This record gives sequence, C-alpha cells and structure tokens, in this order.
Amino acid sequence: MSNTKEKKYTPAAIEDKWQRYWREHGGFIATPDPDRPKYYALEMFPYPSGRLHMGHVRNYTIGDVVARYKRMRGFNVIHPMGWDAFGLPAENAAIKTGNHPAHWTYDNIAYMRGQLRQLGFSYDWQREITTCRPEYYRWEQLIFLEMLKKGLVYRKKTSVNWCETCHTVLAREQVEDGCCWRCDSEVIDREMNGWFFRISNYTEELLDGLDHLDGWPEKVRTMQKNWIGKSHGAEIEFPLKNSRETIKIFTTRPDTVFGVSFMSLAPEHPMVTELIKGYKNAAAVWEFIDRVKREKIARGPGAAEEKEGIFTGAYCINPFTGDEVPIFLANFVLMEYGTGAVMAVPAHDQRDFEFAKKYDLPIRVVITPAGETLAPETMTEAFTGAGTLCNSGKFDGSDSDEAKAAITAMAEKNSFGRARVTYRLNDWGISRQRYWGTPIPIIHCPDCGPVGVREEDLPVALPEEAILLEDGHSPLAGLDLFVNATCPECGKAARRDTDTMDTFVESSWYYARYCSPRNETSPFDKKEAAYWLPVDQYIGGVEHAILHLLYARFFTRVLRDLGYLDIDEPFKNLLTQGMVTLDGAKMSKSKGNVVDPDEMIKRYGADTVRMFILFAAPPDRDLEWVSSGVDGCYRFIARFFRFFHQHLAVIKDAAAIPKELERQNLALHRITHQTIVKVEAEMERGFHFNTAISKVMELANALYAACGEDTPPPAPEVIREAVRTIILLLSPMIPHIAEELWQEMGETDSISRAGWPKIDADATKEDEITVVLQVNGKLRGKVKVRPDTDNDELEAMARADAGIQKFTAGKTIRRVIVVKNRLVNVVAN
Repeated sequence: MSNTKEKKYTPAAIEDKWQRYWREHGGFIATPDPDRPKYYALEMFPYPSGRLHMGHVRNYTIGDVVARYKRMRGFNVIHPMGWDAFGLPAENAAIKTGNHPAHWTYDNIAYMRGQLRQLGFSYDWQREITTCRPEYYRWEQLIFLEMLKKGLVYRKKTSVNWCETCHTVLAREQVEDGCCWRCDSEVIDREMNGWFFRISNYTEELLDGLDHLDGWPEKVRTMQKNWIGKSHGAEIEFPLKNSRETIKIFTTRPDTVFGVSFMSLAPEHPMVTELIKGYKNAAAVWEFIDRVKREKIARGPGAAEEKEGIFTGAYCINPFTGDEVPIFLANFVLMEYGTGAVMAVPAHDQRDFEFAKKYDLPIRVVITPAGETLAPETMTEAFTGAGTLCNSGKFDGSDSDEAKAAITAMAEKNSFGRARVTYRLNDWGISRQRYWGTPIPIIHCPDCGPVGVREEDLPVALPEEAILLEDGHSPLAGLDLFVNATCPECGKAARRDTDTMDTFVESSWYYARYCSPRNETSPFDKKEAAYWLPVDQYIGGVEHAILHLLYARFFTRVLRDLGYLDIDEPFKNLLTQGMVTLDGAKMSKSKGNVVDPDEMIKRYGADTVRMFILFAAPPDRDLEWVSSGVDGCYRFIARFFRFFHQHLAVIKDAAAIPKELERQNLALHRITHQTIVKVEAEMERGFHFNTAISKVMELANALYAACGEDTPPPAPEVIREAVRTIILLLSPMIPHIAEELWQEMGETDSISRAGWPKIDADATKEDEITVVLQVNGKLRGKVKVRPDTDNDELEAMARADAGIQKFTAGKTIRRVIVVKNRLVNVVAN
C-alpha cells in the first residue's frame, strides 16, 4: 500500500498555507444566531510587552482547542482577541529608549499579532480591541460618569502606597514584598486625594455569588472569599480616660471582653496625635510610627511576624468593668481592617499573649475549657477555644458561644456597642499619577468642585503627542491644551483631572465590548451582549484570582445595574492553567531559562509546539518543558504524515463501512469508535487534553500494527475510517496538519467546519470481556466471557475455576458477589 516516493512533512509550508487560507476565508468570524447554541471561549488578553512567552502560548493554545472543539460539536463559537494596552511598562520603555509609549505599544501589538497567527489560533480578528484606543476608553469614561451619578464613584484623601520611581499610587494587591509589582522599587506611604469605586456596595453579593460559581476552581473561590473577609462580631466603644471621646473596636470575640488588659491601635490611627499630645515620649512614638509604616509596606497587608508596640501614655475605660486600659500602638494592627483598634485579651488570643509576655502586661483568664482551670502564671500559650466564662461578672458559667450574643446585647442596651459585620475588602482606589492610561473624565472647578465631563464631550482623549519626562512624572499636568478646560456647570475656567485610571479598569469589562466592538453609540449592543454573555469558558493564570477576576465580577454587576447587562457573573467556567517551567523553575528572563516560542515554531512547527503543550501535562498543572518530549510529538506527527501518504492512494476513494466486517476489520473498527468515546469523555470532563491525545496515539499505534507487514491488512474503508477519525480528533490540537490531510483525502471544505466524528455504539461493544475472579477480595484468576453473560452463569464459572477451587478448599463459601462484566468475589472461611 505504499507509494514509491515518500512525501516529507514540511510544517513551515503547510502552516503558512493554512494560516493564509483562514485569513482569506474568514473562517472564524462569529455572528449571533438565535437558532444555534452559543459558546463564548475567552483567554485573558495579553499586555503587549513585545513578545509572547511560553505561558502565553499555553494559555492561548488551551483556549483555541476549546473553541475548535466546541465548533465541531455544533456550537456557534465566539473566540475573540485583543490587547490590554495601557500600563507602566510602556512608559518605562519610553524613558529608557526614547520610543513613545504609543509607538512602543502599537509596534509590539503588530509583532505579537503575527505570533498569534503563526500559532494558528482561531480568533475572530474582526472583534480585535485595543484598550489604549479612544474608541475603547471613551466608553470606559462614560461608565465612570454613570457610576458617579449613581454614587458608585467618590473622591477622598487617603493614605496610599506610593511608588517614587513610577510616580503613581499602587493598589494594596500591587505591592509585593514592599516593592512595586512593576519596577520593583520600594513603596512608601503617602497621603493624597484619589478617586474610588464603591465596590463595598457589592461586597455581600460578590461573596454570595461565589457559592454559585460551580465551574470555578475551589481554590480561586476560597481566595476571593478570604480576600472579601467577612466577619461577624460586635463593635464596642471604649471611652478615653478624662475625655468625651471613645475608641471604637470591632471584635469577633465579645465573650472575652472581661479579659481585656490593654488596647492595641494601628500606628496610623487618626486618634494617635490627640492621644500622645503632651506625652513625654511622644518623639519616640512618632519614630515608631514611621518605622512601622515602612515595614508594613515592605511586608504587604499581612501581620508582622515579630510583635512590637509602644505605650502612648493614654488610657481608655473598659465599659463592662470600669477598669483603666493602657493604650499601645502595635505593628500588627491594620487600619484597613475593622476600626484600626483591637481590644487585647492575652489569655485568649495568641498574638496578644505574645505581646503581653514581651511587655509584661496583665493576663486575665475569662474562659476555661470544660473540666479544667487556667492559671495565667503557668500558661504557655493562649486558650483560644470555646468554653465556660469565668471572671466575667453576671456571665460567669455561661457557654462562650452563647455569651457572645448576650454580651453584645448588653452593650447595645447600654448604648456603648452593637452587633456588626465587617469586611476585609476595601473600596477600589483607581487614581494613578501616570500618563499612559485612561484619563479620568473630571473637571475641577474652583466654584463647583469636581464636575463630570459632558457625555457629548467624550472621549477625553489622551494626547499621544505628549513627551514623557525623564524623571517619570506624567506630562499631563504641564500640557495646557489638555489641562485647561471650562466647567460644564458654570462655564468658568477650570482644570482637568490629570490622573489616569488603574489599568485593571480596562480589563474589568473588555469581555462585554467583544460582543460588539465596533458599536459607536454605546459600550456594546445590549442584544448582542445578551446573546453571547456570560463567557462560557474563561482561561488564565491563578495569579489573577483576586485582582482581575474580582474586579470583573464587580463591574458586571455595575453594568447590570446601569442597564447594560442582564447577567450577574461574567465567567461561567474558569480554568486556571499551570505555569510552564524549565528544570523545575518558572520561566523568566531574569533567570535566563526562557524558551523562545519563535525558535520552537521555526524548528518544529506550530502544530508540534501546540501538541507538546497539550500532551505534557493536564491544563491546570505546571508543565515542564522537556526537549525530548517536543521531539517525540514531532516524530508522532511526522510518522502519521508518512503513513497517511503511504496509504492515500488506496483509502482516498474507499467505500463506506459495510454492515458485516471480518475479524481483522472489526477489531480496528471497534478501536476507532472506542477512541471517539474516550476522547470525547476526556474533552468533556475538564478538557484533559493530555489523556485525549494519548487515546488518539493508541488508535494510531493500533492502525500501524493492523497494517503491518506480518498481518493481512484491514479493508481500505476501515483504514480510511481510522485515519479520518485520527485527523478529526486531533484537528482542534494540531489544526494545520489536520487541514492539509483533510484536503488531501478529497474533502473540499475546511476541517474547522467539519463535525465531531459520530459514534457507532454497536461498534464499541466488545466480543469478549475479562472478568476478575477473587476469593475474599484477593485476585485468584480471570476469565473471558461474552458481555451478555448473566450473573448466574458468571457465578457458576467462578465456582468451577481451578484457582477459586484451590483457595476455597476446606472452607465454607458464605456468599458470592457478582459485579456484572467486572468481577466475581467468593467470600469463604
């Protein structure tokens, strides 16, 4: 069945041919069709940094396979791509190279677009968006103004994380080990005005919604729940000694309030100045505050490992006992959580226990475990569990869990406390003092204050001709043509806001803009959004669990409440792919362990790169880049290519499969259809591409063996069916070679429009199956039987088996357990 001249596999020529075909024929353009089920496949869009890395390639390959597979299953698939194009790297590059951020960004987009095309991704390029273009961000500015009208945007002075190198504010999540996540410079504390999105209005809804995201990894849902940080407890007011002021604290353990022996405040608590006024050690307190602020930024939002504090010289009064309580500043108290003040109960909180031991403060036991007594002088650690109250006045003997409500009720009755729920999640500060971002559409009038730009004056365009300053400061404040404006309300001379929005704003709603990216009258067409949204499968890194994914969920609800959307959640299913590693370490330019996608494509072809990335590991696990594995995938494709052309003349015009097949034909026919079943199952249960490819490889090996020189070959129609099935099953993974072979088989349309192979259920049934024979759960033999063998016959065969008889000799058979078509277990003693 072989040709005299062997055709060579040349991936470069084949891939170039089909990439041109897809571009010219618009094979992946999506349009709404109410008569077809839709499927929205989306990968997190890239920042145009200049070159794709292997993490990008893995992310987009996974998404492309999902999109191609769903098309084959009959879905109307939308699979868009765009560019998250604003951000600091463009400015930093401009300062270093003199290349304007706009030029740098657009050049990078052009190059990376070419890389994506080289990899054969099935994007609808007509839906491409670039977030730094006015036709995109004008709608973001409109949404900002509508949020402002709804009270979802406000301005306030606040303490912020400031990067002196980047000259901008950073969100708490953008500070990594005390350094800027972009430039790695030290972050300092600074107070300034900024704009905030009131994400706190949606805290409870965002939390409750996580319980309904069944298609999300539990790890991501847990991370978001922890970040939102809901706590039930009591807010209690401790009066300052010799003052009418009070310190408000929030506690989840009101049952321990009788054990308070000191008060801990965050160093930046607004009452500190008043507390230390006239105190002889005030200078030392200020020195402590400055040091702790620096250390807090360095370590991030978590608590300090070593507990440190300083006495303020002030006291407050425990409203339950009347005792004077010394007030300390402590490095582990967070101003952004609760009230920034913590009642300290050393006997029942380990952090307070360590602090009290260090500073020789009293320890008062107010809860004891059942049947035990605790003595402060012998305690080596705090008792933090539930128990019975003691030394707690009228609440002595109460169960600690029940006492929480009773003590809170007493505080409420006496007007010094109340039940309260708090959240760790803060409102989203979006002001950035950078140039390369979306201008905030606000005009500052000396009479009217901050006023929103009129809708008809949008977009407030970023002047792309601006020259960046060498020190990194934004040039916007010095551009008179940009800054000088007229107040929309009173008509007087005014100034534009020169801050730009956090770039996470752009990525919080881009998935909706994809639905109608050329719409010039609104952010997107509501009917088209209603058809396509939510995204059915979203794919990206787990590092975005808190920032991007939480903000996108918030924005979806905002757009719903503004009347644009009819959904609550943006992403129905989420797949977080693992990292690509080399020698056990994450690929990184700084580590010098980067594998260049361009070089791999040049050497092996895009299909081989795609296959290895899919075959080497499940998509949610880390993938180790191993050259031998890449070589193996190339050899598999090349071997199948050779086999195909060796048999093409015989199978190209082969007839349909006859109803009755001879044994050598029936075996290959059966394996072919069993493979379809297995691959389909792997694709449907979490996109296990690695095992799906493995099943196809098994079919290919069975095909090669059936057509070997030592056996009579199967009929041409059976070989054709197996070859055709392999091509179809692998076409989502290696689309270029699949298109080529599909065409050579005589098919006239693109394989991208071919359906998933149909399963012949009868063909998947085995003539014989193997049933395991056991005695008391241990393997003692095997027997081949017909699939329709009934249980009585299986039991009889087991009793007659020599192995079973050997291991039951001299014993009484108590019962026989038959699991049809799987095993027979004889229980004997």
